[in-house]
Amino acid sequence: MQNTLKSAAKFKGLGLHSGRPVRMTVRPASADYGIWFKRTDVPEAQSMIPAYWDNVVPSRLCTLLRNEQNVEVSTVEHIMAALAGCGVHNALIEIDGPEVPILDGSSVPFVNAFLDVGLTEQTAPVRAIRVLKTIEVTEGLATARMEPADMLEIEFEIQFEDAAIGHQEKSLNLSNGTFVRELCDSRTFCRQVDVDAMRANGLALGGTLENAVVFEGDTVLSPGGLRHKDEPVRHKMLDAMGDLYLAGGPILGRYTGIRAGHALTNRLLRALFADPTAWKMVECSPQTVGKLPGVGVQHSDLPAIA
Repeated sequence: MQNTLKSAAKFKGLGLHSGRPVRMTVRPASADYGIWFKRTDVPEAQSMIPAYWDNVVPSRLCTLLRNEQNVEVSTVEHIMAALAGCGVHNALIEIDGPEVPILDGSSVPFVNAFLDVGLTEQTAPVRAIRVLKTIEVTEGLATARMEPADMLEIEFEIQFEDAAIGHQEKSLNLSNGTFVRELCDSRTFCRQVDVDAMRANGLALGGTLENAVVFEGDTVLSPGGLRHKDEPVRHKMLDAMGDLYLAGGPILGRYTGIRAGHALTNRLLRALFADPTAWKMVECSPQTVGKLPGVGVQHSDLPAIA
């Protein structure tokens, strides 16, 4: 069965790139509603933005959605990952600005709030996108690939010159709360030289050492250091989880990212849906529902940082 929140979850914080204070409320929604953003600071007729892959437009460093009226909301990947990881299928996200608040740079504040308010089971069946054949897209040294699998699996590999990051790879089966236990607290990361360059160009205005892991060579500049020794690759997997949930439902397939980012994952979804022989929408059996990411998630699954 589909799920929505029992009551509204509220958030307030700075946008990472704009530095503007943002208020956001995630509200329950009816069965088969899906995930929608609503900009409360624009006229009602222009306000609704579907959280769907074909509304993604090119953007630096984050996932940005734009509707037909050119109204945008950016940095949606962390809250989309939290919704997917908690098994929330239907929600209305009201936001009074163009960027989702960054909070601590991970998904854990969203997950914690969703578990606090709880979920309501709805009578409609869960429909998922089953991958039927391998689809792959590349750009330079980066690759994103989708292959058939019984449930969502994510494998990721990154390579950075900075000694504090270096080469990292990880593979996870995302069923039964794995996202909450293993990925949700991993923060966005960057190099100090990139922060300086972005600020010189009017970006990362809300970024601090408290909401991103900042590296400089072999040093972690953020107070307290890393939450996981491989936190960067875990965050890349978190991002992929959120970007994949823009498919319009859970994915039954294996995603592999090699140096991939938001744009390449979106290109992969576009390639998948452009080939009608590569996927099909299926009504999940109770056995399949039991393997979806959010099933059985509870507060005890949250990392100690929460």
